[in-house]
Amino acid sequence: MKRKPSSEATAAWIRLMRVQSRVLDAVEHDLKKAGFPPLAWYDALFELSRSPRGEMRPVELERQMLIPQYSTSRLIDRLVDEGLAVRRECKMDKRGQFIEITEAGRELQKKMWQAYSAAIERHIGSKLSDGDALRLCDLLDRLGCSCNDAALLPGKDAAGVR
Repeated sequence: MKRKPSSEATAAWIRLMRVQSRVLDAVEHDLKKAGFPPLAWYDALFELSRSPRGEMRPVELERQMLIPQYSTSRLIDRLVDEGLAVRRECKMDKRGQFIEITEAGRELQKKMWQAYSAAIERHIGSKLSDGDALRLCDLLDRLGCSCNDAALLPGKDAAGVR
């Protein structure tokens, strides 16, 4: 017989899902209040900006995004329509394409970081000590997340950090 989750594990699951939803909603609200597009735009622009040539295949972009993006093609359409990214044909595979960030996309991502980083501080940083945040990362690592991804930790270029 398979083991069922304990009531404690079930309670942890429920809290994790509720907190994730509430914090994402709060961050989205803060970005909107600051006059910026949704977090998915920042996430896509961030991933494109940190790729070696500023370009990715759509499937790679979707796989790298921090938040689930079930309609990546629509997101890409919006970024292209706004001049934040361009589509390029893949020279090796004529059916394939690359999405490349534009200078306007890089600028918007940097501007959005100001509101996004303030939202992270407001909804996470102000509620957890640095030690608590590290312990939370350790706990999440045990669940299969990777809080230790160096590209996601604060560094010299704050605009490039999520």
